[in-house]
Amino acid sequence: MSAVIDLQNISVVRGGKSILTSLSFQAQSNERWVILGANGAGKTTLLRVCAAQIQPSSGVARLLGQQLGETNVFELRTRIGFASSALAAQIPNSESVLNAVMTASYGVTGRWNESYDALDERRARRVLKEWELADFEERAFGTLSDGERKRVQIARSIMTDPELLLLDEPVASLDIGARELTIGLLAGYAQSEYAPAMAMVTHHLEEIPAGFTHALILKGGEVMARGEIGATITSESISEAFNHPLSVTYQNGRFSALSALDS
Repeated sequence: MSAVIDLQNISVVRGGKSILTSLSFQAQSNERWVILGANGAGKTTLLRVCAAQIQPSSGVARLLGQQLGETNVFELRTRIGFASSALAAQIPNSESVLNAVMTASYGVTGRWNESYDALDERRARRVLKEWELADFEERAFGTLSDGERKRVQIARSIMTDPELLLLDEPVASLDIGARELTIGLLAGYAQSEYAPAMAMVTHHLEEIPAGFTHALILKGGEVMARGEIGATITSESISEAFNHPLSVTYQNGRFSALSALDS
């Protein structure tokens, strides 16, 4: 089985500042990774490398068998689903939810002069239904709640049936109801035999959906720990990563963390 993500000793330097340092990471097609770490650990930068949005300053990055710097990234990106708040900000507020999802077929964020066939429209409607957005397809994107926008981002990211799905804090800032609805949908998707390889960035253990199989913990732009999720997310590793004594618990497929000073 070849790795869908294969990063070998990569570094990312921006403005003279090292964001990722000598980082190696591999993910297989049947794996679901959560990427954890404190603010500034390099999580989003790593995800952007994996999405072929940026190239590393040094090292070798191979995605879906293609090496960055030696392949057409515009073609490569069509094989990768990527959902982030930065990308959502590019969707016009006036765009309908149906079009916001369907335009992923062309890799654009606003409908212009592209032509879509009945298959594109059927797939967009099916994806919207799967993410409980069927009643919103004619709504303007700018009128949606934060939770609805997050689900539209995810629906858009899987519109093209990607081989790799990358999610940057998909439930950040949501209220409890919207968060749990989205996490539940992500858990169902992650556990499907038809789902692609997945990697998701989050700050909070409570946001990790059931069905995720592996964890990568970053600290200061370097890999601090990685491996199967249950063996990697421990009180010791999370305390070290977040520079605070924390007690990690696992129940009914979900992680949580509280300050160990309160116990």
